[in-house]
Amino acid sequence: MKKNIERGLGRGLDALLQPALEEKRLVEEIPLYQVHSRADQPRKQFSAEELEELAVSIRQYGVLQPILLNRCEDGYEIIAGERRWRAARLAGLTVVPAVTMQLDPAHMAEVALIENLQRTDLSAIEEAEAYSQLITTHGYTQDQLAENIGKSRAHITNTLRLLKLPEEIRHMLAEKVITPGHARALLALPDAARQIALARDIQKKELSVRTVENMVKMETTGKTKPPAIPSNPEWQAWEDKLQDFFGCKVSLSRRDRGKIEIHYHDADELTRILQLVGVDNN
Repeated sequence: MKKNIERGLGRGLDALLQPALEEKRLVEEIPLYQVHSRADQPRKQFSAEELEELAVSIRQYGVLQPILLNRCEDGYEIIAGERRWRAARLAGLTVVPAVTMQLDPAHMAEVALIENLQRTDLSAIEEAEAYSQLITTHGYTQDQLAENIGKSRAHITNTLRLLKLPEEIRHMLAEKVITPGHARALLALPDAARQIALARDIQKKELSVRTVENMVKMETTGKTKPPAIPSNPEWQAWEDKLQDFFGCKVSLSRRDRGKIEIHYHDADELTRILQLVGVDNN
């Protein structure tokens, strides 16, 4: 278990890039026109407002952290730092500070995924698409992914399941209109049309994850009634946020004095939860 706690996000960027970084590599000024985004870049959504804010900072202070580039036949592909590259263009720069290296496609895809995960930049659907890309294009197994990026096998599996949702719901998830907790609840519905209808209700009525879970359970089993509207919506909001943070079921008691219950399925998921709260179980 100690190995998993210390590993953080799997092997981490330092370990992944160590072979390339063993050589002395200087920061270079690379013309922006020679730099381009990769087609399989994990992050697809970039906030225009956030890019403009970063561009303002770059105009004043420059690009403080070099981007990481992979040399290719037609210039350079971005391994890490696409947001800085986009903001630099927006700020009117003609060159960008960068460290260049040569990585194989699978290695580069893994580095890009981990860099985005470390910065928590990815939506759940972007994360799922990145996992799928590594599996289908580069031959990774789910076990290898779990080991390399420091996630549990259950997390990898549950995230990949989001790709089974209809396109409209995947778009809502990418835009963060609904949460991963909502999406996981919708997966229990066998009918795509019903999934879409309930997803629209989530957006329109601002339904909590717990409410959706109960609605789905009632619809699929008939054993549970929809919950009454919570007397204290703030409690429900905190519960939803905790579930999204931990990626698993979290329950709060509805009392002044109470408890937080975090539900996990196996030792790997417990290890992931311990990592999130910074606890070493050794």
